[in-house]
Amino acid sequence: MLVLLAIIVLAALYVVFIYNGLVRARQVAEEAWSGIDVQLKRRADLIPNLVETVKGYAGHENKTLVEVTQARAAAQAVPAGDVAGRAAAEGVLSQALGRLMVVSEAYPDLKANTGFVELQQSLETTENEIQMSRRYYNGAARDLNVKVETFPNNLIAGPFGFTKKAYFEISNEADRAVPTVKF
Repeated sequence: MLVLLAIIVLAALYVVFIYNGLVRARQVAEEAWSGIDVQLKRRADLIPNLVETVKGYAGHENKTLVEVTQARAAAQAVPAGDVAGRAAAEGVLSQALGRLMVVSEAYPDLKANTGFVELQQSLETTENEIQMSRRYYNGAARDLNVKVETFPNNLIAGPFGFTKKAYFEISNEADRAVPTVKF
């Protein structure tokens, strides 16, 4: 009887241990997503200033400026928890920003403008932070997904509602292409 009670207590402790590990992994993944969200917000906040600065120098590049503005609005409209949708929208925004930077190369006065240079450097720093945040999030999502899918964790994960996290990745191959701008 005592042995049976000890086995039951050990099994219960093991379930608690697995459950706590799953909770910890889920929290790390959610914190990592929050880090991406913060960096994407920072980038979105920089874009209007960048567009206005370019607009002053290259007003006839209206199509590119409109694309950037529309892509920014579309990215901000994606619900916070929609990782795949956000990744797609951010890919479109990255393409539009790339075209904007290519356009800026054609204007020496713009490239010499201190405000533009500072905005460009801030955007570059933010892009690097976004990449680091994406890698961190994807690592946290991978760790959670492994815990959710492996035995015996999957016996606990399913009944307690733990699910896999989507990776933040570019789903459209065209988004990986280098932007081209023709004059």
